[in-house]
Amino acid sequence: MKYKDYYATLGVDRNATQDQIKAAYRKLARKYHPDVSKEAGAEEKFKEVSEAYETLKDAEKRAAYDQLGRHAQGEEMRPPPGWEQSFGGGEGGGTFSFDDIDLADLFAGIAGRHRGGAGARRANIPMPGQDYEAAVHLSFDQAYKGTEVELDMSVPEPDENGFLRRVPHKIRVRVPKGVTNGQKLRVPGKGGKGVNGGRDGDLYLDIEVETHPLYRTEGLDLYMDLPLAPWEAVLGASVDVPTPAGRVTLRVPAGTQAGQKLRLAGRGLSRADSTSGHLYAVAKIVVPSVVDDKEKKLYDELRDTSGFNPRAHMI
Repeated sequence: MKYKDYYATLGVDRNATQDQIKAAYRKLARKYHPDVSKEAGAEEKFKEVSEAYETLKDAEKRAAYDQLGRHAQGEEMRPPPGWEQSFGGGEGGGTFSFDDIDLADLFAGIAGRHRGGAGARRANIPMPGQDYEAAVHLSFDQAYKGTEVELDMSVPEPDENGFLRRVPHKIRVRVPKGVTNGQKLRVPGKGGKGVNGGRDGDLYLDIEVETHPLYRTEGLDLYMDLPLAPWEAVLGASVDVPTPAGRVTLRVPAGTQAGQKLRLAGRGLSRADSTSGHLYAVAKIVVPSVVDDKEKKLYDELRDTSGFNPRAHMI
């Protein structure tokens, strides 16, 4: 059986509310409806969107879908142990093969099967806790130093009969230092509670880090522009440079060129395992826009005495 990521199809995260799911479906249905859409492949896309919504709009179907866990789009997969008895056994409680079955067909008749005997059968089956996923927005300083965040989520939890219902839930979690934008962070055991001895699920954090006005991030390395006066680049200089951990003195070698990277080792992002990146100061030659008479005279003398031709390679 091939996995279909219904949440990705609708463009919502796994903790989306029913209102968010409905709004996403309506928007996409208008966009791809074959009677009005000019999009290529609109009819097929409309079917995919409708199939995803048909499952996620129903609380019981969505709970069963969530219990399948996280898989890659199109990945061959099988439900976890106990899933069939809880959700897929049919009215008579029999079994069937998951081979060569489409995910949409699997969920087509699942609503209502939890009532009566199915709920009783579920009582003694170990079920793993649900994995949660949440977007976490951090400032650069929070990502650099690490922080603690509290997440307000709507999560599936079993009621007294073992049925899953979505309830508001707060989760407090420590984000370690050195996380980067776009990183997916797994926090073991911070997902839903397992049922009947099943393991607790995991929490997946989708890290989003705000841009910093000074630093650019590439992995654990940081880059910043370093403005230099022409004489500092030519003669060399010692300049103060701000780093996330405080200001340091950087030696600019004589003859520094525009675009040259000057490395401050170990001054980038660092992680708890002691791995760290570097800070690269990228030289940017800045010329004064206004000069007084004395300065102009000195520049005139430099022009007349210097044999340097920056365009010699073009001749």
